[in-house]
Amino acid sequence: MSLPASAETSHETNTAANAMTFSVRAVLFDMDGTLVDSTAVVEKVWGEFAGRYGLDYAEILRTAHGVQARDTVRRFAPEGADVEALTAELGQMERTRTEGVVALPGAEAFLRALPAEAVALVTSADRMLAEIRMRAAGLEMPATAVTAESVTRGKPHPEGYLTAAALLGADPADVVVFEDAGAGIAAARAAGMRTVVVGDGGGQAAEGLPRIKDYSAVTVTLDADGSLRIQLT
Repeated sequence: MSLPASAETSHETNTAANAMTFSVRAVLFDMDGTLVDSTAVVEKVWGEFAGRYGLDYAEILRTAHGVQARDTVRRFAPEGADVEALTAELGQMERTRTEGVVALPGAEAFLRALPAEAVALVTSADRMLAEIRMRAAGLEMPATAVTAESVTRGKPHPEGYLTAAALLGADPADVVVFEDAGAGIAAARAAGMRTVVVGDGGGQAAEGLPRIKDYSAVTVTLDADGSLRIQLT
């Protein structure tokens, strides 16, 4: 996966009406909805969970994407409920369901084209669930992963993305984030990182940001100085 030798080398350029090039040192990815399409299983699990406890399923789906499960359970659980126990129950439900979990088009090839030391996963899922879903989608788990257990404040707080950048030794200004959910996009922007929206969601947080449908037309070149030139088309 490479760009022509004549491609632009500036920090960030529009190379065509529908193309953009980023020059970065690290690439950070959300998981669900960004690398992995897990919509079917997520909706099914939350539907069962909401029905079991009489929760507002429609409102959960509207607000839960990209947010740690614990935060969503805390928000919607009945008064006096054991949030930790309910979160554990939900986690067990999620870990046993992989039907319909697939990689977004081009995700595997794009991940393989990136240097391993320049990539991190930043997900609101816990480590076990992240490994299960990445494996189910046929994707290799990045060596650097910031999961729910790694942070004290989940998205939309920027802690996860700032932690990942620090682990990779990259300045936030030299990072590009691929995200699909409003909470994650807000977190990446709060971290001072350039952000690419994957898919057609993101709400107000995604306004003004470059957007791709998937990774089918995303390419990367390693420059002589070690920076990565990533082109979106």
